[in-house]
Amino acid sequence: RLVNSEANSKRINFVEQCFGVSGQPLAAPRRVLVGEGVLTKMCRKKPKPRQFFLFNDILVYGNIIINKKKYNKQHIINLEDVSLESVPDEGELYNGWQIISPSKSFTVYAATAMEKVEWMAHITRCIQELHKTRGKKSMVTEASPVWVPDNNADVCMRCRKSEFNVINRRHHCRKCGFVCCNDCTNKRWLLPCISTKPVRVCNVCYESLAQAGTSVCVSVCLSVGWLLMIVKVFCASVG
Repeated sequence: RLVNSEANSKRINFVEQCFGVSGQPLAAPRRVLVGEGVLTKMCRKKPKPRQFFLFNDILVYGNIIINKKKYNKQHIINLEDVSLESVPDEGELYNGWQIISPSKSFTVYAATAMEKVEWMAHITRCIQELHKTRGKKSMVTEASPVWVPDNNADVCMRCRKSEFNVINRRHHCRKCGFVCCNDCTNKRWLLPCISTKPVRVCNVCYESLAQAGTSVCVSVCLSVGWLLMIVKVFCASVG
């Protein structure tokens, strides 16, 4: 009922105005703003409040400049390829879950247990409706990793030797999300779901990706070889 309603259009237009020229247009055919609210997002250095907007096909979030008036650094995640995973309470962080997608994955925390339940239920319902409408199965083929926060690693998570300090900076592998030193993440690999350019990966992931790439190449070469052989036999029989 809200799809083509004036109230829905006004709500979406207001969200667009809050992001200003730095944000992307959000109005689209059959798009509905389901709900909104502030969630604590686990960022690289520490948890930070972020404004989230749940639509029936996308999840939008950004930095809060003026609450309910102005936001920036808009991020848009397509719900079609999203999955959710509950996170157990730990220390001072409660009511959390992971939002996992091919382009970006991260952990968020709600203010209360009920709020967590409601958020997860609404997102799940939107995902299920999308899959039902578009005839797609509920699965994420290749998800972006949830980054390990900086303060969770005092030493490189790969070599276990290099200690981090002002000079020896932390780096994240874009494939596994581990915090590593520069020597353990000095290689690049193209991960199309994350970027159009090669991104930083750790040595372990690089070797794994390289081996997988080699296996694919060998398989293709063998297939081509068999195809050429069949063509030769066919041509010889016809000749």
